[in-house]
Amino acid sequence: MDDRTLNIPEVVEEVRAIFERYEVALVEKDVAVLDASFWDSPHTVRYGMNENGYGFAEIHAHRVARPPGPGTKERRIRLEVLTIGRDLATVNLEFKVRGRPLVGRQSQTWVRFPDAGWKVIAAHVSTMAETPIL
Repeated sequence: MDDRTLNIPEVVEEVRAIFERYEVALVEKDVAVLDASFWDSPHTVRYGMNENGYGFAEIHAHRVARPPGPGTKERRIRLEVLTIGRDLATVNLEFKVRGRPLVGRQSQTWVRFPDAGWKVIAAHVSTMAETPIL
């Protein structure tokens, strides 16, 4: 049976580091790093704020078209990294949306591939009101 130990410290730090590299690349519009972070597969999915990317090619096309700049994140509220064993992780970020009364939510599923290293296989970004409607 595979090791499914939760949050092995060195794996958590490894995933946190690649997530931070991805975040810097978003702001700098470093398409090479952004592309290298995602699994080059037609099965990869990324739901963005204004687009749905089905497959690596669609995700790449959006990255190229997106203007550079600071993006929508004004500040982080909460970052959660969960690793399961040494080859599977989820990263979830809650953030304040810049200049709007919204909270953003970003989630990524990362898998370590033997021949390619850590890659995002699924990602989702959405917003909600700062004060949830009950």
